[in-house]
Amino acid sequence: GGCGDNGAGGWGRIDKNADMRLVVEDSDQAIDRITQVVGDSGGYIISSRVWNQTHVDGKNYKYATITMGVPVQSFERALNRLRDLSLEVLDENASGEDVTDQYVDLQSQLVNLEATRERIKSFLDQAKTVEEALLINQQLSEIERQIEEIKGRINYLQDRSSFSTITVNIEPKLPDYVPPTPTATPSPTPTPKDPWKPGETAEKAIGTVTWAYQGIINMLIWFVLVLVPIFAPPILILWLIIKWIKRKPNKPS
Repeated sequence: GGCGDNGAGGWGRIDKNADMRLVVEDSDQAIDRITQVVGDSGGYIISSRVWNQTHVDGKNYKYATITMGVPVQSFERALNRLRDLSLEVLDENASGEDVTDQYVDLQSQLVNLEATRERIKSFLDQAKTVEEALLINQQLSEIERQIEEIKGRINYLQDRSSFSTITVNIEPKLPDYVPPTPTATPSPTPTPKDPWKPGETAEKAIGTVTWAYQGIINMLIWFVLVLVPIFAPPILILWLIIKWIKRKPNKPS
């Protein structure tokens, strides 16, 4: 169909591709802005992948890889906008491939195949037997298959030269991590010894002796005032009885 009307002289196209690795402040915001760049450029998202990764500080941070197709005329502008949304461009690689020769070669093959198809159709009109018609139809089907394959490759080249591919790898800005300094175990503080104080020792000794004498005197007071009045009368009566018995004269034997 519509491929044959593109002349080789004015068709020259470059297939452009780029890979970028960007550090961003906020991954979610960066993904939204990338989507906006694609829409503003009249492009489309080819593939995307988003995942979380745990940092050494124990928190999760979001990463993403987005592959987009943008019109070739918007390629440089899209790259500039992608650079602007990042804090730092860690890596960028852009390449271009001239596919003009491939296109010219495919166009030549297509013209030849279409001419061959017309000749085979003329042979089909001249077939005299069913066997000849079947054989010519087989050849015609093979030629038409090759024509469709060539057209598909031409369309692919046209799409590649019309849309550039940009792959953006998003990495979040990670905080600086300082490992905690181990706390040194403090050495035990020796308990200070009390200095020798003979005066205090003498006072404590005198107090102890005084307390002991007070206890002895208290015991004597209790003995005199309590125990003696209780036990003295019975003891005195018992003593008198014993003495009376001893004074009683003995009977003659």
